[in-house]
Amino acid sequence: MARLAHVPVVVASRDVGALDCPRHTALVRVTHWITTVSFVALLVSGVAILIAQPGLYWGETGFYGDPSLINLHLTQNEHHSGWGRSLHFLAAWVCVLTGLLYAVSGLLTRHFRDNLAPDKAELAWRPIRRVLWNHLRLKRPGEDESRRYNVVQRLSYLAVVFVLFPLMIQTGVAMSPAVVSVLPALVSVWGGHQSARTIHFFVMNLLILFLIVHIAMVGLAGFRTRTRAMITGRNTAGKEHL
Repeated sequence: MARLAHVPVVVASRDVGALDCPRHTALVRVTHWITTVSFVALLVSGVAILIAQPGLYWGETGFYGDPSLINLHLTQNEHHSGWGRSLHFLAAWVCVLTGLLYAVSGLLTRHFRDNLAPDKAELAWRPIRRVLWNHLRLKRPGEDESRRYNVVQRLSYLAVVFVLFPLMIQTGVAMSPAVVSVLPALVSVWGGHQSARTIHFFVMNLLILFLIVHIAMVGLAGFRTRTRAMITGRNTAGKEHL
């Protein structure tokens, strides 16, 4: 999802015929799909954990039946908690290690600077408004637009990689008694275990929203072509919108 690399390419015109163009490196493709699987596992196990304790609280403690900050009105079922926590812990470590590999690679190869950092001119309100309006209308990108990240995509990917995922990791760690016993500042900075859990919940919702928009935009740009490029690492020019 957020782990998408776009290698600048020179594309022949449509009348030249099909031309295979490199799109994604092997490392990006591998980390993308590992992150996808681990994210789904985190989502499923997170729902199981949430069902075991459907209330959201603020501060250090909070129990079912106590006054809650937000009541999700889910039927409580504590039987899901055991396997949910085990799967969540395993998927979280897979996601963290994969993310670290992607982040280190992105820094060393200048992927973030070359492909994701927006130009100063792109940060003006007018181009951002134009791209947002096109997204809201579900307008299909043109061939030239589909071959590079627009400013909204760049800012979204950077926010996911450097803001939302780190927040998920930090608030998740803050809910671990073993870790917090060694580093209590990890939870005190949020105001308590339950505060960290509530923030964790809202950040996850932002990631789910990003995922939905990401899949929608991939579909508009050409789902089969984009998925093929993320699997094989190559994309066929002149067939962007198949």
